[in-house]
Amino acid sequence: MSLERALLQRLAAGPVSGDVLAREYGLSRAAVWKRIEALRAAGLGIEARAGRGYTLAEPLDLLDAEAIRAGLTADATALLGSLDVAWTLDSTNSELLRQPLPARGAAVLLAERQTGGRGRRGRDWASPLATNLYLSVALGFDGGLARLGGLSLVAGVCVAEAVAALGVPARLKWPNDLVVEGSDGLQKLGGLLIEGGGEHAGPVRAVIGIGINVAMPAAAGAAIGQAWTDLRRLGVATPVRNTLAAGVISRLLPALDAFAREGLAPFLPRYNTFDALRDMAVDIHDGGRVTTGIALGIAADGALRVRTDAGERGLHAGEVSLRRRAHG
Repeated sequence: MSLERALLQRLAAGPVSGDVLAREYGLSRAAVWKRIEALRAAGLGIEARAGRGYTLAEPLDLLDAEAIRAGLTADATALLGSLDVAWTLDSTNSELLRQPLPARGAAVLLAERQTGGRGRRGRDWASPLATNLYLSVALGFDGGLARLGGLSLVAGVCVAEAVAALGVPARLKWPNDLVVEGSDGLQKLGGLLIEGGGEHAGPVRAVIGIGINVAMPAAAGAAIGQAWTDLRRLGVATPVRNTLAAGVISRLLPALDAFAREGLAPFLPRYNTFDALRDMAVDIHDGGRVTTGIALGIAADGALRVRTDAGERGLHAGEVSLRRRAHG
């Protein structure tokens, strides 16, 4: 167990003085102070109260691999190859890309913090300590790279359903955003990143990265360059991260198994129930051009169908960025 995690668990038990922490962990008072300051810098609220010592400003919500396992459905457990929780990683996706696949089943990896979290097109993904959900799943598929088309849509459906089970009206913004409707338009609640590779017509590996904002610290949120929200702001009580992780995994592993056998088609009706763009005016950014159209839903191959003045177009992930048009 990392010293940071041990300190947090000790603080979660109640107020404790720096002297007691120094004795229990074999540190100097100065070293304890430095560790506490590092945790504060990571975004955790730790208060120092006269006569009582250090205490957490809010209840602790640490990830626990055994608690997550216990919350899985039988179907998901049967499809699970490994499940691990790391304290700090550059990226859960990057770590799974470095590791071999399990002999059977899917590899699931979560982290309390990412130092190099990333979203689509290499954008930074805010990944502060012990506040949000950073989860990746690695799995092998047969049939070549073409089999992976639509995988982000399948995973998105599972994430949206898991969040909806907490009472949050989550929706999906093609191709990989989890959003909710705010007073000024769509607010980002999470996102997905699909990576991997393999043979054109042989075995392939897919790594599905999922990030969900649970209780984003204000400092980390201030650096996000778009409208966003988190589960806490939406009224979901903590602790919730282990429950949410189990809900996502329980839906995702059986869905990936079905996707490997049946493709995208069975998931399109489920996606349609969460589609945030259908029948909405959108701006299509394609290089230096901006084209206005109406989103018509998802095609059989996972493309976004858009009606423009020039006719209907099918747009694939990676070609464009979309945003819902603001209406005054």
